[in-house]
Amino acid sequence: MKNEDYLQILSRFRLEDKPVAAEPFGNGHINDTLKVTTDRGEDKYVLQRINHAIFTDVEMLQRNIQTVTNHIRQILVDRGESDIDRRVLTFLPADNGKTFHFDGANYWRVSLMIPRSKSYDVVNEAFSYEAGKTFGEFQLMLSDLPEGALGETIPNFHNMEFRLEQFRDALKTDAAHRLSSVADLVDAIEQRAEAMCIQEKLFREGKLKKRTNHCDTKVNNILFDDADGKALCVIDLDTVMPGYVLSDIGDFIRTGANTGAEDDACLDNVGVDMEIFKAYTRGYMETAKGFLTPLEISLLPYGGRLLTYMQTVRFLTDYINGDTYYKIHYPEHNLVRTRAQYKLLQSLETHAAEMDDFMKAYL
Repeated sequence: MKNEDYLQILSRFRLEDKPVAAEPFGNGHINDTLKVTTDRGEDKYVLQRINHAIFTDVEMLQRNIQTVTNHIRQILVDRGESDIDRRVLTFLPADNGKTFHFDGANYWRVSLMIPRSKSYDVVNEAFSYEAGKTFGEFQLMLSDLPEGALGETIPNFHNMEFRLEQFRDALKTDAAHRLSSVADLVDAIEQRAEAMCIQEKLFREGKLKKRTNHCDTKVNNILFDDADGKALCVIDLDTVMPGYVLSDIGDFIRTGANTGAEDDACLDNVGVDMEIFKAYTRGYMETAKGFLTPLEISLLPYGGRLLTYMQTVRFLTDYINGDTYYKIHYPEHNLVRTRAQYKLLQSLETHAAEMDDFMKAYL
């Protein structure tokens, strides 16, 4: 699309300032994100094309986000917080009164840019501690949302039993004729399958409850103040929905505590950084411990293994299916991602006892 096409879409939103340019921004896997500059030379808005092949119910998606941001905003107001517009995302209405616009082919939304902020893809212990506190507080602030307040924007998103069903369907079909080249990975996944379905079993037994989770707790989904490095705001709210608490600590362990990249081609780079794990967990427990059960606390390190295993399964499923879900940058990208995630899983398994021992201080 050309700049004038983006400006035409932006004209359908109720903006205070006149946009003059939109350019790609960030590196998300699912949606297309653009930074919007105004005639004042200010980067003021963020324009996103919502991937409605993934988020099939855009109306519900945006209703979820509005429920979450309104709830957090009211809590911040009640606390007497200052600079609230930097602490929670603000989505702007389109001319139809909704927080999205459909142009006949695509769904679009606009939010305010959080000024004087930055995100990080790789973090140190200090940022990990801040991230833990922030995601823990995010869950805490949403812990009193009534049941049914939010829908599942991606049904069964972190349901391991469901992901294994998808995986086994992919094996049966072998749509891209790639199965013979990944037999070792298929075996590794199947060997662990039963042990990785604990949360669904505990839920059916009434021992584990569903909570409101972010479900994508990468460190780059937090904005930090560019002056003092303190966490400001949780972003990327598309997957905020009911789920198991293991998701939110687990996905950070998978991403933030990885010594390599999610798609690292050099497996020697990949492993768990125990100091990052400990820093994040200290921050997370500082804000989240009050609403967690002892069972949930004891399972938090398992959440890291679970989410890493789950992502291994999902990347391999997509590779076997012919790369139909995730954006790829070269033909074997999903396979490289799979092997990197599996290497991280092996490292987490090696450190499992140490991680479990660390959690005992919080029980």
